[in-house]
Parts: sequence; C-alpha cells; structure tokens
Amino acid sequence: MSGAEWARFATVSCTHVPYQSERAIGRLLQELRGRKLTHFIHLGDLVDAEAASVHADDPTGHSLLDEFEKAAEILASIREVLPKDCELILHDGNHDDNIQKADRRRVPKALRSLCNPRRIPQVRDEYRRWKRIPYRKGRAGCFQLGPVIFAHGWSAAANSDELEALQLVQSCGGHSHRLVVRGHTHRPVRPTQCRRTSRIPLPWWYTNVGHTAFDNRAAYTYRFDIEEWGRAMLVGECKLGRPGRIGSKAWDADLVSLD
Repeated sequence: MSGAEWARFATVSCTHVPYQSERAIGRLLQELRGRKLTHFIHLGDLVDAEAASVHADDPTGHSLLDEFEKAAEILASIREVLPKDCELILHDGNHDDNIQKADRRRVPKALRSLCNPRRIPQVRDEYRRWKRIPYRKGRAGCFQLGPVIFAHGWSAAANSDELEALQLVQSCGGHSHRLVVRGHTHRPVRPTQCRRTSRIPLPWWYTNVGHTAFDNRAAYTYRFDIEEWGRAMLVGECKLGRPGRIGSKAWDADLVSLD
C-alpha cells in the first residue's frame, strides 16, 4: 500500500494540557520519527481549560495562557519530527470548545476572543500551522481522508464508538467500507467492525485512540471510572479519492500503545 494515491497517517487525542503525559508524548515522538507520514491528526482536547473552569472548587495554579503555551510547545515538538510536507490537522474537542462557547459562567462574551489561541501573539504562529476542525457534531466536525473519518467524539457511553461511527458514516455520505476514528472517551479500541447482530456484520468500522494525559491523576477525575482508560496512537494508511468510488476496504490501521 504505497504510492501517491495512498495517504499515511497517525493520530492521537486528549492531551489535556497541563495534565499531559510527558511519558506518552516522549513515546509518541519516538514512534513518529522516521515515519513517512502524509497526515498527522490531533483529535482534540489539546488543552484541559481548567483555568477557566465553571467549578469554583477546581484547583488551577496556572493560567489559560500557561495551557496554550505548553500546548504550542507540544504541537511544535510533534511537527518537528514529521516530514516537512506532512499535513497537520487539529480538532477542537469539548474542552477546547468550552472556553469559546456562550456560557457566562465560564468566560464573559467580551473576553471570549482572548480564549482563541490563534489570536494570541505568544502562540498563534504555531497554532496557525495546523488546520482547525471545529467541535460540531456531524460532518462539520469531521476531517475526511479518503475512506477514513476523524472526529473528536461527543458521547462517552460504553457503546458510543460504534453508535457515533454509524451516525458519522451517514452524515458523511453513507458509503461502505469506511473507518471512523474517535477520541473523547479515553478508552482505546482497536479497529472493530460494526454489527447489526452478533452474526450480521455491517460494512463499517470504528476505533478509538484513547488519550495522552494524566501521568498523575487530575483532581477532577475522581468523578470518573478510569479503569479502561489508556494512552495510544493510531497509525495507518488509506487510499485517497471519493469514498463512493472506493468499492472495497481500502485502509489499514492499528493502535500503538503509549503506556
């Protein structure tokens, strides 16, 4: 699977700066070196945005600018080990989007533009190197690469990877043999075929890349069951072109553990 008609990609999610896993980022950089990738996709929640939390009892000890500056440093470290012509994609996740949404409890409307790192002089040069995908449910919140659909994810339920894969496939044309790649849940899942029943497979697949955060558990995660969380990246390749014209499974992908 090589040649100009094929794309080679890697993707991660949920770094949650300032709670990034330095160990996972280090392993990520090691894995990326030497790979002739055409696309790198970060699926969102690059920053945690805890410094703008609506919860008065959330400890911070840092500013939102601190989060953006460290995030830009991580983006730069990834970019520098990739081929010069590798396309860089950065999704907004729910944490990234929270600080720009119309919520008076979090950030006053007049200050919301200051929460956009692409407008902040200290970090905008790095952020502007990355194509932004907004946090919007459906096609508008997806990056499509041939038959592969990338999205941050919205639901965190146990079966959300499959359910949202089916929804996104339909939003993006309903074509067969597509793979939907998500983050959001922090639960890594290898590429898995969707099924109508245990005996009837469907012609779509889903996968989840887990997260790249929390060497030390953040205080607010006491609310969550983290037993199934894991740090990983997805690497793969896919045929370029219109999905409706690709009549077979024209992609290959697998998880690489960063734990």
